[in-house]
Parts: sequence; structure tokens; C-alpha cells
Amino acid sequence: MTHPLDRVTHGWMIATGRRVRADHVPWLAGPTGHPDVVGDEWVERTAAELSGRTSTGPDHGLLPDFGALAGPEFDPGEVDPRIADFYERTPRWQIDLWSQWSPVAWPFGVLLTALWSNRLQQLSLPMHPLDASFGMDSAVVQIHDADDRVAGAAWLRTMRKTGRTIYSGFYGTATLPGSDQPSVRVIFPLPFGSLPVLLRPEADNGGLHLHSPIGPFGSHGAYLLLARPRGTFVVRRIPVAEHFHLYVDEDGDVRADHSLRLGRIPVLRLHYRMRRA
Repeated sequence: MTHPLDRVTHGWMIATGRRVRADHVPWLAGPTGHPDVVGDEWVERTAAELSGRTSTGPDHGLLPDFGALAGPEFDPGEVDPRIADFYERTPRWQIDLWSQWSPVAWPFGVLLTALWSNRLQQLSLPMHPLDASFGMDSAVVQIHDADDRVAGAAWLRTMRKTGRTIYSGFYGTATLPGSDQPSVRVIFPLPFGSLPVLLRPEADNGGLHLHSPIGPFGSHGAYLLLARPRGTFVVRRIPVAEHFHLYVDEDGDVRADHSLRLGRIPVLRLHYRMRRA
């Protein structure tokens, strides 16, 4: 049964979004979530829908091959190999996290967490710096299709302090319409839909930038997707902009600075330290 808050969101999507055929937007299509709790429920179900299987292992990364991002606008060879190793062998890296909310956006974050994130066990961002003080556990599950090719990787993160799933995303690459440059694609399953995010890669002195700006439909950025009958979606762009900067520090650890804006309003900054185990 659909939660009343989700019914309101779905009604808003149907009233304001654009209806498209699923096969016309393959760069947006991906796993959807259970109506009650998203968590990691979608992982095995997605593999079953593909007539495939799941697999885990220390060398199962978010991207099986970082070189898959090679294109006319990005050369993976210009990025420090340790950053590539993090993407290709994610379970071998221990992750620490610090968060900093904008004072203006903090009440919105509290409301979002209380009404949606905690209930769904999805996109439950830490509201206080000490929320992540006990650390975070990370697991990567690769999802294979019927031909045993890796269709994508599920990244599941849980807080050690609570044991709750706070984040589950489907990672891979996709190419936007009219482009020859592969992008990083992350799909966050939601009830009867998803939140796909397309990020443009850019190399910078051995570091990696991933840009998800605000822009027109069909460009990099964040979307909301609601699955509808007869192979159709209702899709809407949302005014959320993200920027990741990954680099290697003097100790050889990979650092990531992640900033998120809602329109022009700064919302949240996250800082990650990834250390090879």
C-alpha cells in the first residue's frame, strides 16, 4: 500500500512531469524501489528481473572498469590510479565521513529525514557531524544480466551506530542523447520510481571532478522518475546541483569533497576519506 506522502509526490509528478516511453530514455531507466522500505530490497529483485544474478567480492567496484569513462572529453589515464582503484575495488577501501549542513537548509533536511529518508531507509543523510562518528560500513553488490554481463553495481551503506541502511544506489555509466562521452550514472531507487543522477567527469591534475549541474532535459543533472503502466515513465528534472572533487592527499588517502545545492541555495557539504585496507 502506498504511503500517503508518496501518493502526494506521485500526484505532483503526474501533474507536472513529462510522460515518455521507457525505451526512449535508456539513460534514465533502472531499478525502482519497494513502496514501503527501499533499503537493499531492490538488489536481488533487479537481478531476477534481468534473469541474472548478483555477486560480491573484494574486487567488485562501483565501476568494473574505470576506463569505461573514456571519451572525447575525458581521459581516465589523467586521473591518479588510486582514485581509479577506489572505483574498481571499492570494498578494499575504508570510508570515513564528515557532514556540514547549511543553517538555512538544516530544517529542510530534518523534515526530509523524518518524513521520507528514515522511513524508506534511503538517502538518509547525517544531520549532525557526530552521527557518523562510529563510522560507516560499505558493501558493493554487482548485478549481472542474463548474459552474465555486469549491468551495474549496488552500493549499500549503513551506519555502524544504528545498523540502518542509509543509502543505496545503482552505479554504472550512461551516455546522454547526442553525446559520445560516457558519464557516471547513479540511480537511487524510490517507491515505484527512482532518482537518477548523471555526472560529467573531468580530470584535473590527477584529481577527478564529477559535475551534476542544473540544466535542460537531456543534460547532466538530477531527475525524478515515476514508473507508469504500458512501459512509460513520468520524468521531471529537479533543481539539485552536485559537485564531487576526488583527490589523493599527502598520506596517500583518497579524499572526496561533495557539495549539494538546491537552486542557488547551498544545502550540504560532505567530506569523505577513503583509506586502502
